[in-house]
Amino acid sequence: MATATVPPYGDRTHLIPPTTLRRLIQGWLEEDCPNFDVGGYIVGEEVMKATLLAKSPGIVAGRPFFDEVFRQLDCTSKQFLTRLRKVGYQGVLAGTRKTTPGFRLVEKYGMIIGGCDPHRYDLSSTTMLKDNHVMAFNGAIDQAIHRAKEVGGFSTKVEVECRVYTEAMTAAMAGADIIMLDNFPLGDIPPTASWVKDMPGVLVEVSGGVTEKNIESYAIEGE
Repeated sequence: MATATVPPYGDRTHLIPPTTLRRLIQGWLEEDCPNFDVGGYIVGEEVMKATLLAKSPGIVAGRPFFDEVFRQLDCTSKQFLTRLRKVGYQGVLAGTRKTTPGFRLVEKYGMIIGGCDPHRYDLSSTTMLKDNHVMAFNGAIDQAIHRAKEVGGFSTKVEVECRVYTEAMTAAMAGADIIMLDNFPLGDIPPTASWVKDMPGVLVEVSGGVTEKNIESYAIEGE
């Protein structure tokens, strides 16, 4: 199994504040065993050696969480590391915005260690306007963007989910910072992305239906 190298500017485990790590692990343990741990008791106090097995090659990204469990319990641990997403693609890749409830910090950390952009951390990190938000403005994408920028302020980026070329054009011209091409037909992505990228400072995100097997099909030559 490959292990992540430590970057020259520091150990990435320091991204996680120690107090946050302790609180997070304590919450997991309390949820898992709020009362007596009979199973843990009957195995005794003998020091044992554990081996962590992986079903496929990847990058170990959960060491801080694994170690903190042992620090707090000093006995055993469950294999929660299997929840971490292993990312190996060499291009620019952003992780999913959707994370397991209560497990967000772990999965976002796994994305960073795997060389992936973690995307927004929560609803406050970036304002994302989906179709239901736009419908609140009777389908007026530009009005939804203006209201979001008015309330969010200049430092908060606004991302708009677009399903067709005309929506992407409208959103870009209305001042959106990121245009998400959501579930676009593969053939429509290059012309739409090329047009949007001509707008100064606007990023393009492709989402929906992208898998490890077809991701190279979404790469635009020269982009």
